[in-house]
Amino acid sequence: MSLVEHQKNHVRLPDGSIEKQTTTLNLGPTHPATHGVFQNILELDGERIVDAEQTVGYIHRAFEKIAERRPLYQITPLTDRLNYCSSPINNMGWHLTCEKLLGIKTPKRVDYLRIIIMELARISDHLICNSVVGVDTGAFTGFLYVMQYRELIYEIYEEVCGSRLTTNIGRIGGFERNFNDVAFRKLEKFLKEYPKVLKEFENLFSRNRIFMDRTQGVGGISAERALNYGFTGPNLRSAGVDYDVRVHSPYSSYEDMNFTIPVGKSGDCYDKFLVRNEEMWQSLNIIQQAYQKVQEFKGAEADVFHADVPEYYLPEKKDVYTKMEALIWHFKIIMGEIDMPAGEVYNAVEGGNGELGFYLISDGGRAPFRCRFRRPCFIYYQAYTELVKGSMLSDAIITLSSLNLIAGEMDG
Repeated sequence: MSLVEHQKNHVRLPDGSIEKQTTTLNLGPTHPATHGVFQNILELDGERIVDAEQTVGYIHRAFEKIAERRPLYQITPLTDRLNYCSSPINNMGWHLTCEKLLGIKTPKRVDYLRIIIMELARISDHLICNSVVGVDTGAFTGFLYVMQYRELIYEIYEEVCGSRLTTNIGRIGGFERNFNDVAFRKLEKFLKEYPKVLKEFENLFSRNRIFMDRTQGVGGISAERALNYGFTGPNLRSAGVDYDVRVHSPYSSYEDMNFTIPVGKSGDCYDKFLVRNEEMWQSLNIIQQAYQKVQEFKGAEADVFHADVPEYYLPEKKDVYTKMEALIWHFKIIMGEIDMPAGEVYNAVEGGNGELGFYLISDGGRAPFRCRFRRPCFIYYQAYTELVKGSMLSDAIITLSSLNLIAGEMDG
């Protein structure tokens, strides 16, 4: 644990009575569980937490203000750095926001390919969260085991866009390139092997008495309080509210997919763990459906990987060298010479941690007039004090991990 700021012993008052004093403890930002960028000031009575105050602001990256000085396509790499455990969802969310402003309708094949990538990212996000919760209860095996399959997901990203963690995957209107055969083979390998691994991972934890004792009744929250705080995603669904952006406001043809929304009851760490595990099963189901639909496209349709929007989509390099029109569009896009239409839009996707929203105002210039990112981690971290009050000090880390706080979403 980190530095103890001050500690007072019990004080005997003049009347002979004993006044009980508390200890103030800095949990972070140097503690490994706080990622070096956020701090929790805990007031302890022995090992029991009587109060807490959370602090953010150690990154100061100013993404939203940087975005107001960039053309739309240059903002995509900024979104990678929000939730970097599932950055493709951030990328797709931003592209969908731009397409909403620009009035772009993407082909069905593009939608299904996006769904495959986004659900792979959701699995990657959840397996990191749940395996780290296992580590915080003393079980390291599950973490090491599932990391091999996060690596396989990253290899799929690499085939699609050349990147792994901060992917910058896709473009406004679709993808930079079509998926190659290697990407599909790696996807098939993942779909074949991961279900068995996920089942074994569940068996390690779900009915493990030590794990259950450490997570049940810890960090719980009611549905009403979760809604009041603005919770979304698994943290809200674990409290019993079945809100999922993919169902309530479908995008990218999610309405074509059949899946269920897993919910919990108490909102405690154990329910969060179970909800995320079940969401991985649902994501596997969605990927299977989307991949099947992709395989149904034949002929020229099987080569479609972006919408016909030359104003915002870079032409192929071979065309730039041989066709005047392609050369002109390439120059105008690279030099940022294309004005966007004036308008005001908000678009949200179901991120790994909940509703990830992008609010964009355009005055008709080449860069957004105003940008605002709705980062789910920043919103539900406000509840941390309430979640840990009355808990033991050892529960503070598990509560932190089960929320799946991603430091990149703290500072916008």
